[in-house]
Amino acid sequence: MKLPLNWVRDFADMKTTPHEFAEKMTMSGSKVECFSSESDEIKNVVIAKVLKIEKHPDSDHLVVCQLDAGQETPLQIVTGAGNLKEGDLVPAALDKSRLPGGKEIRKGKLRGVASNGMLCSLGELGLTTHDFPNAVEDGILVLDETCAPGTDACAALGLDDVSVEFEITPNRPDCLSVRGLAREAAATYGVPFCDHTPQVKPGHGDVGEFLKVDIENKELCYRYIGAVVENVRVKPSPRWMRERLRLCGVRPINNLVDITNYVMLEYGQPMHCFDYKYVNGGHITVRNAKAGEKIETLDGADRTLSEEMLVIADEKGPIAVAGVMGGEFSGVYDDTTTIVFESAMFNGPSVRTTAKKLGMRTEASGRYEKGLDPNGCLRCLERALELVQLLDAGDVVNGVVDVWTHKRDKRRVPLRPEAINRLLGTALSKEEMVSILLPPGFEMESDEIVVPSDRFDVERDCDLAEEVARYVGYNKMPSTIMRGVATARPTPRQTFDSRMTEALVGFGLYEIETFSFYSPKAFDAINLPEGHPLRRAVVISNPLGEDTSIMRTTALPSMLDVVSRNINVRNPEGAFFENATEYIPAESSDVLPTENQKLLLAAYGKSWDYLAMKGVVEKLLETAGIKSPVFIRESEAPSYHPGRTAKVYVDETELGLIGELHPAVLANYKIKPRVVAADLNLDLLFACRGGTAAFKALPKFPAVTRDLALVAKEEIPAAELYSRIEKGAGKLLEKLSLFDIYRGDGVAEGCKSLAYSLVLRAPDRSLTDEDADAAVQKILKNLSEIGVVLRS
Repeated sequence: MKLPLNWVRDFADMKTTPHEFAEKMTMSGSKVECFSSESDEIKNVVIAKVLKIEKHPDSDHLVVCQLDAGQETPLQIVTGAGNLKEGDLVPAALDKSRLPGGKEIRKGKLRGVASNGMLCSLGELGLTTHDFPNAVEDGILVLDETCAPGTDACAALGLDDVSVEFEITPNRPDCLSVRGLAREAAATYGVPFCDHTPQVKPGHGDVGEFLKVDIENKELCYRYIGAVVENVRVKPSPRWMRERLRLCGVRPINNLVDITNYVMLEYGQPMHCFDYKYVNGGHITVRNAKAGEKIETLDGADRTLSEEMLVIADEKGPIAVAGVMGGEFSGVYDDTTTIVFESAMFNGPSVRTTAKKLGMRTEASGRYEKGLDPNGCLRCLERALELVQLLDAGDVVNGVVDVWTHKRDKRRVPLRPEAINRLLGTALSKEEMVSILLPPGFEMESDEIVVPSDRFDVERDCDLAEEVARYVGYNKMPSTIMRGVATARPTPRQTFDSRMTEALVGFGLYEIETFSFYSPKAFDAINLPEGHPLRRAVVISNPLGEDTSIMRTTALPSMLDVVSRNINVRNPEGAFFENATEYIPAESSDVLPTENQKLLLAAYGKSWDYLAMKGVVEKLLETAGIKSPVFIRESEAPSYHPGRTAKVYVDETELGLIGELHPAVLANYKIKPRVVAADLNLDLLFACRGGTAAFKALPKFPAVTRDLALVAKEEIPAAELYSRIEKGAGKLLEKLSLFDIYRGDGVAEGCKSLAYSLVLRAPDRSLTDEDADAAVQKILKNLSEIGVVLRS
């Protein structure tokens, strides 16, 4: 919301600077984004009077002007403009002046004749013919008003006001107006708020003879008021109105359209005026659109309406989309003679939905969707009629047509000083609170605060406390000791997730965080076959683009994007993990998708292969308290290498997948080194986690070690040998590790040699060689059942 500072002073007489105003308003709760003046870019430009015009001695299209610029001697400037005459007042950029866009003017010579500056056109001052309708667009700007030569051009042209831009929060639609912000400013500065009550002089006739209004959908239209103006005189608005509209970012058009925009900015209430001859039958109906009904809006586009949209219709069809934009033939034209002013209140969510579906969010819809005050409709309409009379823009017809379906009473909130002081930590008296609350528009009746009807955000004690606090000043609030004891602590799941993250960081992996959406092409990139369940994804209804159009069902593409990016920047080695959410759609579109938490790991480089990643996964499961995981070969995972992949189980529960990624997948991402990955279900890890770790005393008796070199067929996985060794050794086995794999001379073809180191220990005695040998024999017996023997 842009606010001209001089306009505010119509309501609140403040002696302030722009910087002080911005700081004080921000501290009282109305955040100022920035402030600026059109004069910031214009320096050393004055108004000069043309004294004499002579032809240039060496040019057919240049003239030499002698000007009175308020200096001791006349100023000579050469120009090519042909719209000047002696006696004209024009803006003159003197030597070393600056114009909008950073353009600097220096004195010099044109065709041998000295020129001590430049005469300025509209465009050179950042203006258009909308700002000065009587000016010549391609010539020098000639002022209609009288002013003394040498006057600063910014002051003479109305470019010296300051525009302050506010960030208005959704709970304060009352501040989407000059009047609303001026009331805040008056309360902030402690000066009287000089509100204006519109006064409409008696006109002629009766509006009932011209206009009839019906509201069919009373749930979406709370109030509709219409007024009629005859004998309209369409012409440019006065300069003071054009200046204020321009500072608010609104382009002046003509007096009638400008009045509706002016009132919207002043009071926050959108308005519209219809050419009466296009309101067929003089009958306005507020109704829902009919299926397939069409309207051409003021922007020249044809719009197809749907039944949930609210329209303003006459006896033939829609003439406006309620709260959004008028129809093409509902505006004001040069031949318009009679107009209908509309001031109405529509349901905010309905306006927002309609504007979004039609793709035409407007200044009016932006205000309606935040919720406005239906009690203010009449005041705004009367202000528009008052301006019509003030600008001599037409003859007002007596009366208004006012259809009001939802009257809103002022809310009452009990004033409880003790509750407010308890919330703020203050010791303010009731009288002090009342003195703070009255200036912003609140009223006091008995022990209740009467809330203004446009303040929807004040409902209870905490809201009143906020009002008190922001005018006392948050920076002036006393520091108090917090009451009560904070008892918040992480949930068991949050603690578990943190442990997993800390463990992986300790193992040397870097945590990443990627978007939860990507392109459907990602499924092809990871080799998912057609018809695979993971290809069925949640489609985003309004995506930023195709690359972010679906919610991910697997986080692998997101991880590979990170790996690929690191390889492209020549990072020779990398290991990453992500606590990722995957979205599995339900059978019905009305049901939210299932969100699975996954722990995805990926690594590449010299230090990383399948066994290294398997070691990380084993240690991670150990951190989770999960004992005896089993790794079973898997050859059907489409994204993984069929001979270097395994599923991870604990008991009968499948925890996830670990393996080397398929070469074709890596090629799709232009990744040359091998990449190993693990995809673990974090929800299942949490469900299978072990209990609290218990203290275990240091062993009192020595251990016995044995090394076994075993020969097994290639197709027998090492995990099978590991399981049988554990079973044979029983409780005596303290530690088991594979330290060598050999294929070659001395080992039969189709076989492999695996060397294991065993650490045996008893908790209550020292083991003898006989104990250790007996345990080894049991192990060899178990292994012989699958054809595994000691290497000779």
